[in-house]
Amino acid sequence: METLKHFVDVLANPMGMLGMLGQFLFFSRFLVQWIASEKKGKSTVPLSFWYLSIGGGGLLLVYALWRKDPVISLGQLVGLFVYVRNLMLIYRRKPAPVVGS
Repeated sequence: METLKHFVDVLANPMGMLGMLGQFLFFSRFLVQWIASEKKGKSTVPLSFWYLSIGGGGLLLVYALWRKDPVISLGQLVGLFVYVRNLMLIYRRKPAPVVGS
């Protein structure tokens, strides 16, 4: 029962709610990826997956730093680098729009 009380106390704190929002965003990226793959009939990673990764990872990093948790902080920091780098590679690949013809 004490564990449940601690759980509720953490979630009642604004930083706990921020952490839960980060976790929700981070989890939702898998739902987005799954739905996109089902629609295409093959495994695919939509652009929104990377934005949800950055949003969720960023909020989880803030939460982990607040909790003074070096393990989660380091994991999220490295993950954020990967997510941003993937977006850089995606946007580098896209052709520039043709202006006026």
